[in-house]
Amino acid sequence: MGNKILEIRNLHKSFGNLEVLKGINLTVSKGEVVCLLGPSGSGKSTLLRCINRLEEPNQGSVLIDGEEITAHKIDLNKVRARIGMVFQHFNLFPHMNVLDNVTLGLRKVLGLPKSEAEEKGRLMLEKVGLGNKVTNKPDQLSGGQQQRVAIARALAMDPKLMLFDEPTSALDPELIGEVLSVMIDLAKSGMTMVVVTHEVSFAYKASDRACMLDHGLILEEAPAKEFFESPKHKRTKEFLSMVL
Repeated sequence: MGNKILEIRNLHKSFGNLEVLKGINLTVSKGEVVCLLGPSGSGKSTLLRCINRLEEPNQGSVLIDGEEITAHKIDLNKVRARIGMVFQHFNLFPHMNVLDNVTLGLRKVLGLPKSEAEEKGRLMLEKVGLGNKVTNKPDQLSGGQQQRVAIARALAMDPKLMLFDEPTSALDPELIGEVLSVMIDLAKSGMTMVVVTHEVSFAYKASDRACMLDHGLILEEAPAKEFFESPKHKRTKEFLSMVL
């Protein structure tokens, strides 16, 4: 695949004396879905947070669509408008209804007029199957519905890249499927996605490539079918045998 949307070059991140990322290199092309797997504490979430500058890397660079976003004096608001991020916890504003949650960035960051923002917000909510919940507050929704609102909010900004940080880990088992099906539809529509997940069946079905992270390094990277059916690295084999 051509058209690199994301390039990560020799990325390092430490918290005090703890080195969490030890030189990550990764390229994601337009329309590609890449899943990051590995045990807790392997650096997956930190890597995602460095990609959209929620954490500052100590060394290395991140490029989005050819522009180095780790450069000095970069406009962080502009950077984040191009990168959608969906967290484990939904991070919705409890005092706002669903539509206002989805349109806040459109109005405050992109400066769209209210009517235009609301039209787009309604479209995004339709896309995730929640067109009938626009006036509900977050506490009137299930966890799965709240996460779908969070996905609609990220999509509304027309991101070049979507990052998902274990988007189903806070959900009850019966609600996981509804979020994963929205993500599978997104993947099919050609959205470029980097997903941290323990949902192996989703990763197998929806990703183009999978990466095994452990102790801050990518130990193995391969097309999804090859990664899950014939992993090469001993650590990948151990990890998959535990989660499967």
